Amino acid sequence: MDDFLAVVEFSLSITAPIFLVLIVGVVLERIGMINDNFVEVASKVIFNVAMPALIFINMTQRNTDPGNHLPLMLYALFGTLVTYFVLELLAAKLIKNKSDRGIVIQGAFRSNMAIIGLAYCVNAYGNDALAVASVYLGGVMVLYNVLAVITINRSMNANKSIADSLKSIAKNPLIIAIVIAWVANQLNLQLPDIITQAGSYFARMTLPLALLCAGASLRFQALKQDIAPSLFATVGKLVVIPFVLTLGGYLLGFRGIELGILFLMSSAPSASAGYIMARAMNGNAVLAANIIVLTTLFSLLTTSLGVTILRGLNLI
Repeated sequence: MDDFLAVVEFSLSITAPIFLVLIVGVVLERIGMINDNFVEVASKVIFNVAMPALIFINMTQRNTDPGNHLPLMLYALFGTLVTYFVLELLAAKLIKNKSDRGIVIQGAFRSNMAIIGLAYCVNAYGNDALAVASVYLGGVMVLYNVLAVITINRSMNANKSIADSLKSIAKNPLIIAIVIAWVANQLNLQLPDIITQAGSYFARMTLPLALLCAGASLRFQALKQDIAPSLFATVGKLVVIPFVLTLGGYLLGFRGIELGILFLMSSAPSASAGYIMARAMNGNAVLAANIIVLTTLFSLLTTSLGVTILRGLNLI
C-alpha cells in the first residue's frame, strides 16, 4: 500500500503543479489582471528569448551531445509519421466535413511539447531531463510543422507552402538554440559566469510564465460546438498515441528517463499553434480551440494515470 501511495504521489507531483498554474492563468484572465495583449507579448518573449535560453543553458551546462539520444528522436519521428498516416485514414472515414479533417488530425498528433511537455519532464526528472527533452523537441517539432501544413492543405484546399514552413523552421529560435548549444559543446566553449547567470534568469522564468499564458488562453465558451470531432482528436491525442508510442518504445528497449520523456512528451495536450493556424487560414477555429481546451484539461488526468502505471511497473 505504501508503495502504491508513493507512486501516486510521484504522479501527482508531475501534473498537479502544472494544473494549479494553468488555473491561476485562467483566474487572472477572468479578473482582468492579464489579457490577450499580455499573453501575446509574453508569448513572444517566451518563444524568442526565455525558452531558447532555457534550452541553451541546460544543454551547455550538461555538455549534452544530441547524438547520444538520436535513437529516441528517430523513433519519435517514425512514430509520429505512422500515427499521422493512420489519423489521415481514420479521419477520412469518420469526419464528415472535409475542411475539418486537417484541424482534427493536427489536433491529435501535434503536442504542446515546448510548454507543457517540458514542464512534465522537469517535474518528473528535474533539470537533468531538459537536455534529453530538448533533443526530442528539436527533431519532432520540425516534423510537426511540416505535417500540419500538409494536412491543412489537403483538407482545406489551401495553398500554404511547405517551403515557407521550412524557412520558418530554420528561423525557429528553439531550433537555433539547440544547434548553437551543440556547436558550443563540440568546441568545449566555456561561457563567462555573467552570461550563464543572466541566461539562467531567463531560463527560470520560462515555464511558469508559459503555463500562465496557456491557462489565460483557454476558451471554454464554445465547448458545446463540434463536440464529436473534438472528442475524436482528444482520445487520439491523450490515449491512443501515447499508448502506442510508449509501447513501441518499450519493445525497442527504451527505459528510465528516455521512456519517461517519450511518454510525457506524447501525453502533452494539443499545441496552441493549431488554433493560430486554423484562424489564419479561415478554418474552423472553434473546433481547434475546443480540441486545445479538452486535451489540456484531460491531459492532467491521463498523464497522471499513465505515470502511475509506468512507475508501478518500474519502467520509468
